[in-house]
Amino acid sequence: MQIYNYPLFNTWPKILSRPANNYSSINSTVRMILDNVKKKGDAAVRDYTRRFDGADLEEFRVSKDEMEKAASLIEPELKEAIQKAAKNILAFHEIQKPPMRMIETAPGVKCWQKSVPIDKVGLYIPGGSAPLFSTVLMLGIPAQIAGCKEIVLCTPPNEKGEIHPAILFAAGLVEVSRIYKIGGVQAIGAMAYGTETVPRVFKIFGPGNSWVTAAKQIVSVNDCAIDMPAGPSELAVMADESADPEFIAADLLSQAEHGPDSQVVLVTTEEPLIAKVMQAIDRQLSELPRAAIATKALENSRAILVNDEEQMIELINFYAPEHLIIATRNTTNHADRITNAGSVFLGNFTPESAGDYASGTNHTLPTQGWARSFSGLNLESFCKKITFQEISRDGIQQLGPIIEAMAEGELLYAHKNAATLRINSSES
Repeated sequence: MQIYNYPLFNTWPKILSRPANNYSSINSTVRMILDNVKKKGDAAVRDYTRRFDGADLEEFRVSKDEMEKAASLIEPELKEAIQKAAKNILAFHEIQKPPMRMIETAPGVKCWQKSVPIDKVGLYIPGGSAPLFSTVLMLGIPAQIAGCKEIVLCTPPNEKGEIHPAILFAAGLVEVSRIYKIGGVQAIGAMAYGTETVPRVFKIFGPGNSWVTAAKQIVSVNDCAIDMPAGPSELAVMADESADPEFIAADLLSQAEHGPDSQVVLVTTEEPLIAKVMQAIDRQLSELPRAAIATKALENSRAILVNDEEQMIELINFYAPEHLIIATRNTTNHADRITNAGSVFLGNFTPESAGDYASGTNHTLPTQGWARSFSGLNLESFCKKITFQEISRDGIQQLGPIIEAMAEGELLYAHKNAATLRINSSES
């Protein structure tokens, strides 16, 4: 990690820059793959699955027998952990159901809004270096609660054409409608356009590598909505003298092991803490199976010493991290002043991995500074809002003249006439 002591504000953009994530070098290839999937359907998907995943598949859809076999292959301890995590995630997302509200904005003018589930959604679950079965829960449970009629899941197979059993178990638990052994750009294309086998969906959710991310961005222009802009995982820790350096090191490494392009940031007012955290990182890193990946990510990472708590909060809001741990004495007060973050973890005993797996909050969050304007995934992500209004005879007499005046002011006389005719009709 690079250490910066008391950096001036005008240096923050450079210090806090994320690892370069330029998709322009791969966009032409991604577009070619997407175009082939759009034109050739299953044949293109089959060809790319053979080429990129090494699996020669006749059938993409996971069978009932494969689902049952997967459940039998999982250790009881892991199965119980997944079930308990699912229960917490379900409870947290259940309370997000919005009530329907109606208001009479003027006498005889009623307006209301209804939340309606997106009919068909697609879930992309990475299955390469880390089979993210936890993401199945994070995406599938709110889709289920929202009432989406069709939930399609795509995940890459191994060379034997198999899916990690924990992914299949989690998918069964959240009642995914259809599961396909398709990964990468071809999976995004199949869900965005539809093929002979894979139904077209209206919105695609889920993380992925730079190829998947580029594909999601391309299809979102004209063909299919996506959950949010996404990039490599990131974590910031805001700490004072009360923080435990071993805990901080563990949290920083937990994000660094996601990928070589991940980024972690430590912001503190305590200079001795930085040295202690660095020492703890060295000790813990030597014991990690993914140490090489974490080490590479640490090259993109920062430890920043600031003057006071005020500057610490200001820097965090400037950075807008995907995940933020507040390890300070006054966590509540500091948390109240955070305006830009995807998900916040308070206190020494709240690891970021709690949100990744089992506390109940969603781990699909905005990265790359998008926390300034995007929320993390929630129940509303799987819904759309429809507004309704109903105006009575008396109501159009009250509202009509306002409509007429505004329409005439915009030179839209057909708009005005639509109100005038009703006013005259209700007067007769």
